Amino acid sequence: MGEYDFVIIGGGAAGFAAALKADELGVRTLMVNRGPIGGTCVNVGCVPTKYLLSAFELKRKALFSPYPGMEFSIEKFDFAELMEGKERLVRKLRKEKYEKVIEGLENVDYVDGSARFTSRDTVNVDGKRFRFKKALIATGSKARIIPLKGLEAVRERVLTHVEALNLREVPDSVIVIGGRAQALEFAQVFARAGSKVTLLQRSIRIMPDAEPELALELEEILGEEVEIHTLAAPRALKRGGDGVVLEATVDGEARTFEGEYIFFATGRVPNTAGLGLENLGVRTDERGFIAVDETMRAGGNVYAAGDVVGEPMLETVAAREGFVAASNALGAGPVEMDYSVVPKVVFTDPQLASVGLTDREASKARRCLCNTVEFSSVPKARILGEERGLIKMVVDNETERILGVHILAHNAAEMIHEAAMIVRNNMTLDDVIETLHVFPTMSEAIKLVALSFKGDVSKMPCCAL
Repeated sequence: MGEYDFVIIGGGAAGFAAALKADELGVRTLMVNRGPIGGTCVNVGCVPTKYLLSAFELKRKALFSPYPGMEFSIEKFDFAELMEGKERLVRKLRKEKYEKVIEGLENVDYVDGSARFTSRDTVNVDGKRFRFKKALIATGSKARIIPLKGLEAVRERVLTHVEALNLREVPDSVIVIGGRAQALEFAQVFARAGSKVTLLQRSIRIMPDAEPELALELEEILGEEVEIHTLAAPRALKRGGDGVVLEATVDGEARTFEGEYIFFATGRVPNTAGLGLENLGVRTDERGFIAVDETMRAGGNVYAAGDVVGEPMLETVAAREGFVAASNALGAGPVEMDYSVVPKVVFTDPQLASVGLTDREASKARRCLCNTVEFSSVPKARILGEERGLIKMVVDNETERILGVHILAHNAAEMIHEAAMIVRNNMTLDDVIETLHVFPTMSEAIKLVALSFKGDVSKMPCCAL
């Protein structure tokens, strides 16, 4: 029976961050991973989806030039070839960023297999037993499919992000269930590939936790490409020709929708089945996610990190959780996990990015001020022909400290990092206003919205920022 000081179950962002910390500390470590190394992000998440979104954004730009006297066309569009290009990139990054990295860690052994804890200090990996002092569970999550009536009868027509990324032909039509980041991103991918897309969201608007002004604006923009129904509740599925028929209610009215495929973006469930959690004494919540404290400790000598502990399920958050967990488990702490400044992005076109408090969250504890500026007021947006979108800033009324920034715009994912630094460092409106910004850039929008608290930006010259 092998013996290790630290065992990591899972080979994604959280597991790798923990492995790097353990190796740095010289701790004898075992990483156990089942399936492709690298976890969701590189294999069936961030990397392949953003590859496709970027490709189809380029396709849109080619077909809809904002510049007079310039027209373009698509000489070639081979969906299967595009998907193979996506796979080549995934394989390349998996090898360079995960396989080679783990090979270079002197104190970390890697085993490909299924782990099951048999006691608080023993784990079984495909028949082999290993004893450990500390453990980290970083097994991630998988797509949740709503158990609708008739689901099994149409199972071959059901997609999650995993199956969708393996398609080699553009579907004629897709019904998307969900209205948050993954649903919106895949809806736009399908639509721009050439599919007829219908999206059903159960709440009153898409992105229900986002700032309402930005969510409604995004819904209107996406509505030009995707048929969106809110207040929609799926009821049952049945076969329909070569596809599937969905029975639903929309705003209380019975409706039916037909599609070649149905795509579920209805949340995630933790990968904990068969792990033997009952032998560890750790607690889970009502959905099965492992409960942890601020040090990522799940109980006793066991820690957990990444998607397996629940929201926010982001790669960067998972990596930080893995680092925090390993630091505390291996005596390099104490370090606590801080979720107060987590930038989030929906990579649609335009992108929806946010950091810090929303208007509603800020108003619960203090008096706050909020201003919103349209991107048509940003000179660079007009230069690019990307005037769609808004930027909203949430500010403490007394101190003028900036509490949150929310952006719907072309390239919002790149702009949100400045906003994250502003919120993290407790900067005020004057701090931002007095900071010189390059003209013309999209990032000027952050300074422009700060200026809007001091005066009417529509009456300001574009070069006086």
